[in-house]
Amino acid sequence: MSSEVVAAIDLGSNSFHMIVARIVNEHIQVLDRLREMVQLAAGLDDKNQLAEDAQRRALDCLARFGQRLRYIPPQQLRIVGTNTLRQARNSAEFLGRAAEVLGHDVEVISGQEEARLIYLGVAHSVADVAGRRLVVDIGGGSTELIIGEKFEPLHLSSLKMGCVSLSRACFDDGKITETRMREAELRVQLRLEPVREEYLERGWQAVTGASGSIKAIQEVVTREGWSREGITLEGLRRLRAALVETGSAAGLGARWQLEPARARVFAGGFVVLHGLCEALNVDRMEVSEGALREGVIYDLLGRIRHEDVRDRTIAAVIDRYGLDHAQIDRVNATVQALWRQVRARWDLEDEGWGRVLDWAARLHEVGLLLSYNQYHKHGAYILRHADFSGFSRSDQDLLAALVRCHRRSFPPDAFAHLPHDIVPHAKRLSVLLRLAVVLNRARSRQPPPSPALTAEGQRLKLRFPEGWMDGHPLTRADLEIEARFLRKAGFRIKFK
Repeated sequence: MSSEVVAAIDLGSNSFHMIVARIVNEHIQVLDRLREMVQLAAGLDDKNQLAEDAQRRALDCLARFGQRLRYIPPQQLRIVGTNTLRQARNSAEFLGRAAEVLGHDVEVISGQEEARLIYLGVAHSVADVAGRRLVVDIGGGSTELIIGEKFEPLHLSSLKMGCVSLSRACFDDGKITETRMREAELRVQLRLEPVREEYLERGWQAVTGASGSIKAIQEVVTREGWSREGITLEGLRRLRAALVETGSAAGLGARWQLEPARARVFAGGFVVLHGLCEALNVDRMEVSEGALREGVIYDLLGRIRHEDVRDRTIAAVIDRYGLDHAQIDRVNATVQALWRQVRARWDLEDEGWGRVLDWAARLHEVGLLLSYNQYHKHGAYILRHADFSGFSRSDQDLLAALVRCHRRSFPPDAFAHLPHDIVPHAKRLSVLLRLAVVLNRARSRQPPPSPALTAEGQRLKLRFPEGWMDGHPLTRADLEIEARFLRKAGFRIKFK
């Protein structure tokens, strides 16, 4: 464990990044970095469809990345997608193609999860400070603002503005004028207005920027002598005048030796950063080498060492909303016992399926926060739409499906949000969770006996100790009702 090789890929809206590292004494030792400015966000049309040429650019890049990942075990690799893949209506199509190219699935993460991982990467890459730190990351389609202390993020926001999206909106033909700058600045201020006062009230002792846009701006202001170290507000004001004076993206590339892809989005990234610094009274900002991909690496390290933030998230939800710990433990013990008996027959041998069942069992009653009536539907809604630290969208969609189907009928659309290849597994996990809930419906301190469960395809047999069913007629009635629900979903169950 002291010299494990791990890897992370960040499918950003502007650039794709890959980092390969070795874990040495709790720190990452970078072995390789790759970056390509794919500008995925530029491929979104007005209906949020990702164009074929943008998909092809991305897939060609991932094919090159994939060669480097060939010998890294799946559990030591994590690939995340951000704002553009959150927005794209046809992202599922692209994600399927990407998985074929890479041989690994891509997780689309929420803006809040992206912010958390960015903070984690920055906090491990810069010197510690006494007090709070504000971290700013300007991506292609979104900008993340995080206030944290040491390695813990305390307040997170993801704003829908980035270097690609703002450049497309205000500087699409490459021309940079005073009028266009003012229009772009107004857009930034409108995005910042809902969060400005809240951030100013919280306060911080240091400000750190991360991302390609911020690094490029730092290179320009230090080269011009407008800032000695990091980025200053005065340096940004002088850079603004220089942008209008230069007048075009092509001119920026020639003046400061920017690669063409960076020059096209430089003005948009600048306006976001300048607007943030003006609105939040930031006079000076240091720049971090670490960002999202480094955060993914450190988060992956926690998972490998069984310090998974997802477990902490679920524990926090249980405590915050006062869920019944005893009932959770009973249902979880039963569902794990059932899973162990059929995991081989049902192609559920991977330990990850056991973890999913653990999470679903712990959260299956979260909908009771709203109402007992239809609480399984309320729970599914919460799990799909809440920000759960550490969880990807696909994680939450799977948990939502299991909670939605843990009682009553199996609706036809319950698994519609899941990738086709895991739907059969999800349905089988749902059956196991349903049985565990039925067997513990009495909420008795005396747990039910662990029944013997066998599976042949979609047919199940459930056996109890001799005479137990005769002494529990209500459980028998519940199982008979359950058998009718399962039959409609294509499963057959016999019990005795």
